[in-house]
This record gives sequence, structure tokens and C-alpha cells, in this order.
Amino acid sequence: MNAERCDVVVVGSGAGGGVVAGELARRSRKVVLLEAGGHYTAADFTRFEAKANHTFWAPVRFADAAGGPPVALLSASCVGGTTVINTKVALRAHDADLAKWHEATGLTNDRGEPFGSADLAPFYDRVEQHLGVRERNDWTKSVYTVKPGFEALGAELESVHAYADVNCMRCGSCLQGCPTNAGKSTQNTYIHETWVPGLLDLRAHARVERVLVDGGEATGVEYVDADGARHTVNADAVVVAGGALGTPQLLQRSGLSSPALGRHLGLHPVRLVYGLFDEPQDCHIAYPITTHCMDHQLDENGGFVIEATTIQDPIAFATTLCDENGPLWGQPLVDAAKLYRNYVGVLAMVSDENNATVDDGDRFAVAFNEREQRRLDDALAFSRDVLLAAGAKRILWSGLASTHWQGSARMGDDPAASVVDRNGECHEVKRLFVGDGSLVPRTLSVNPSLTIMALATRLADHLAA
Repeated sequence: MNAERCDVVVVGSGAGGGVVAGELARRSRKVVLLEAGGHYTAADFTRFEAKANHTFWAPVRFADAAGGPPVALLSASCVGGTTVINTKVALRAHDADLAKWHEATGLTNDRGEPFGSADLAPFYDRVEQHLGVRERNDWTKSVYTVKPGFEALGAELESVHAYADVNCMRCGSCLQGCPTNAGKSTQNTYIHETWVPGLLDLRAHARVERVLVDGGEATGVEYVDADGARHTVNADAVVVAGGALGTPQLLQRSGLSSPALGRHLGLHPVRLVYGLFDEPQDCHIAYPITTHCMDHQLDENGGFVIEATTIQDPIAFATTLCDENGPLWGQPLVDAAKLYRNYVGVLAMVSDENNATVDDGDRFAVAFNEREQRRLDDALAFSRDVLLAAGAKRILWSGLASTHWQGSARMGDDPAASVVDRNGECHEVKRLFVGDGSLVPRTLSVNPSLTIMALATRLADHLAA
């Protein structure tokens, strides 16, 4: 077995790991970045849905929902992680979201005060500047189609902020990777900026099997490469950033036994709701998330956010359609698919309360409580009402899915309620850090990628100090 040494080994290259690795490599630290997926670039990103599903996306996993329909768990498997195939939405956490963090785990800042917006603000600033976050006001036809529906219900649409530059031609291929590099990811920013000049040691197709622990300290990792050969990387610090599904499983395989590990997983469940209109809307030719309705963002106002407009690509659209009688099948499905261009979709994101779990062996479960179920129902009903008020002739929707996993190795001051401390270091094993969405103590009400990158920047500063 080959062995080597570095300053920091980072496992996973998404919103967390990619930022940590890039930030440290830029400061001349010797960093090895290990990614289980392949390394693909803009030249590989053509709008070929079936190819993308097979090559860039991880196999779909499901969370058992306590007797209800399972929740589909969707993610990428490539250098850059899900930042490569997401919608580039850049939203900061609401103050109300961060207030829940202290309540959940006793999380405080370095002054012993409840962790809050001021503690993340400078890191948000740095990430937004690095990625060129900007407001998008170039709305497409489908947004103007549904805008009157929101207004009829007394709701407002706001333009999205996104990490996509002016070379975005609104082709709609975000979920298959950006073919122009207009859409920013950790791959074409933090990683390539340090890997191309030789500052970062990037290894794709490297599946980490366990963290090495000796005397209560992490000493490195073991991984298997694409040829099946085993390797050991010894390091002064180990950062695990395999996502809120992968990170707890790796830590469990490595012998950690924190009572909070793999618990308190938040799914931030979503459902697509579609309205059929008389004229083609071509909702697939757009940047997939154009505007938001934040009127119901806070728990006391409903606990959900509506993103408009969006639609899945044809395969995913056809294989997930439902109505009040359940999944569409046979001729009704054929008829709906033929009218694909005439459908406008909105995405209903619901704030949950971290009641899901993950265990080694890719076993996932969730039990939505009464409050969460009411939010799911209310978000669907509001979305349906908006589309009908906008003139839709028929309403269809998808089952529940999740891409915004958070909280399965969360940070906090209380070791009984958290896995890592305020600096991301494991309570149980020193020199072992978590650097991804697993850190988040309570699910955010908005897309979490910007917050994960801010937390990763904060962690990089701590490791570099």
C-alpha cells in the first residue's frame, strides 16, 4: 500500500471541500483533494440528459418516509460536486435560520455569544466576490406568465442572485453542467485556480474508505483508486466533506460513535408543481431558477419558499409526474409529455426540522412530523393556486425530492447534540474536521450552497492560522 504525507487531506470537492482545498492551496499549504467521482469540464457538458444522469449525477437514493412515498435523494458525483450541476442560486441564511442553530446545539462564536449573521458575514462577502454573485433580472417568458398568479394571491416575486456571469445564455443546461463556464462551481473556480498552476494535488476516482485514527487523533485516510489500488495519505489534518449523506457514513466506518452522528439530518424537501398553458412557454430554455417568492419563508408565515420558474428535463419530467390519482401512466402520461413545452413549473422548498437519519450502508429514513407535513401540503396548495390564478388549465406535480441535505454531523458547543465544535473539529477525534453541509445545525429556509461555502472559507482560515 502506497503512503505519503501532506499538510491537509480533503475528502470531497463540492461546496465545502472544494473551497477548503482551494483556499489552503492558495496559501501554499500542501493539500491533497480526493474526489470519488470523475473530473469533467465544460467540454464534457452537452445537454444530453441521459448521459449526464449516468456520468455526472450519483445514482438516485431514497429515504424511507415511514410508510409514505419515499423521498428521492439527488446529488452529483464529480469534481466540484453538486455545485457543477446545481442552479447557482446564491442566498444568505436568514437571521431566523441562524437563531435556530444556537437553540439546536448551543453553538456560540469565539466570544461565547450565540452564533449569528455577523459571524458569517465576512465569509459570505468573500465567497460572493470570488464567484461574482450578481442579481439576475433577465426574466424569460414563463416568469411573466406566472407573475400575475402570484400577484393575484397578494404575493411578490423577487429576482434571484446567482453565481453565473454575463456569458450565461439561458440555455437551461445547468443540471447537465455549464457548457460555457458561465455558471460557477468549485471546480472551475477554487479547484482549477489552484490545480492548473500546480498548487493543488487533485485526485479523481478516489474513494475514501476510512479515516485513520491513532490515540484519539486523525492521522490520514485510506482510499482506493480507479484501478482498485489502495493508498494511504498521512496528514496533519483531515477534512471530511463528502456531503451530509456521505460524511456521516465515512465517520461511522472510521469508528466514531457520537450520539449525534448521522442523526438530525435535514432534507429541505422540494416538490415541482406544473401548470399547463395554452401556448408554449419553453420553460426549459432559461436559467432554471429565475425568481423567488419569499412571502412564506419564515415558519410563522408558512415555512416554505417558492422558486419560479423551472422544469425538469424531459426524462425526469415524464418519470415523476403525478396528479390527485397518483403517478401518471399509459396514455395520460403520453399526452402530458407531448405538451412538455406548454408546462410552467414552480419549485416548492419546505423548511423541515431535521428529523431524518443516515447510517452506513446508504440507509436513510425520515419521519415528517405534523408541522412539516402541514408545510408540505400548504406549499403544494399555494403553488397550485398560483398557477391556476395565472391561467393554467391543468396542474401536475412531482413526488418529494431532496438536494439540500444538511446537519448529519452538525456543529455546536454541546457534544451530546453535535459532532464537531464551532471550528468544525470533531469532539471525539482531534485533527479531524467536517467541512460541508453536515455542519449546519438546523436546515436553512433557502438554498444552502452559499452558506456551505462561507462555512468552508471560515474553516480554511482556522486551519491556516
